[in-house]
Amino acid sequence: MNFPILPGSTLGILGSGQLGRMLAIAARQLGYRVAVYSPDTDTPAGQVADIEAVGDYLDEERLADFAQRVSVLTFEFENVPSAASEVAARHTIVRPGGNVLHTTQERLREKTFLRDHGFPTTPFRAVKTYADLHAAARDLGLPAVLKTASFGYDGKGQQKVFPQSDPAEVFANLKGAEGIYEAFVDFEKEISVVAARTADGKFAAFPVFENRHANHILDVTFAPAAIEPRLAKEAVELAAGILEKLGVVGLLTVELFVTKSGRLMVNELAPRTHNSGHLTMDACVTSQFEQQVRAVCCLPLGSTALRAPAAMANVLGHLWEKGEPNWAAALADPHVKLHLYGKAEARKGRKMGHLNACGRSVEAAIARVTAARERLLT
Repeated sequence: MNFPILPGSTLGILGSGQLGRMLAIAARQLGYRVAVYSPDTDTPAGQVADIEAVGDYLDEERLADFAQRVSVLTFEFENVPSAASEVAARHTIVRPGGNVLHTTQERLREKTFLRDHGFPTTPFRAVKTYADLHAAARDLGLPAVLKTASFGYDGKGQQKVFPQSDPAEVFANLKGAEGIYEAFVDFEKEISVVAARTADGKFAAFPVFENRHANHILDVTFAPAAIEPRLAKEAVELAAGILEKLGVVGLLTVELFVTKSGRLMVNELAPRTHNSGHLTMDACVTSQFEQQVRAVCCLPLGSTALRAPAAMANVLGHLWEKGEPNWAAALADPHVKLHLYGKAEARKGRKMGHLNACGRSVEAAIARVTAARERLLT
């Protein structure tokens, strides 16, 4: 089914957060109607969609009714139960397919897929019992990282394990969830590749992004990444291989570590647009959100060319602690672009929006966007 789904059709989105919002805006700019489905109302995506359907992801009757009303269905984040995509697929086209969601929403399945297909990843072990934790520490060593296998993002469900750590406390922190124990990666930096693939196998990747984190949450992203051209080429080739082996039709993000020895190692996959790709909205010919629409609707992929060096800075909830941020001060630089997500409540660590800026160099773009964010508190 690689026929084009043309503008005027209805694009369905499972999930209704900020990624869904920006996806919906891009779809509407291309002339599509947009319907979103989630358990919540007055959501970031629902505010800009034509239809905001409310229902549990496991409510088969509501989900089936929703799927019958759209021409193609995609999702904005991977924590939608894979069973939901299976129900929807009985009534409409779902892209990426449910197998992609099933693999990437659980870290053990994801890492096993990567390992079994020869993609470079850190050694890992499943941790279901206290004995498993001891065995993993013995086999893979310390320090290490222990993560919950499911429902983890922005550092949630992750803990570092050191030789001096109390194993009983470490295991208790899993709170009964299955875990994945990963050998420590001595990395220099984290990069990401956001790429798209069509039903007929056409592939396009955005420039490699370099990511800096604060408190396990993405803080600043910039492009092009400060890596050797050979590594950038290798990163894109890895992404192309992963999308092909998974059979992705749509968008997928590959997060990678650059080790201190100059090697690439795949960290995580996200079958969707990504926080690190937000700078594409103002810096690239085609945004990551428009590219997702093009890919799932079988339209030709857009150019991913970077118009200029660019940077993105996240706007988190703590910036509201002393009142409304000073938007006018941030936008005093006419080259800074503000994107807010329409969330009603600001909380510490919550992603409320982001700022984008371009510059003559990566360093200039980073300086511009971080200075604008600092002015929010003036």
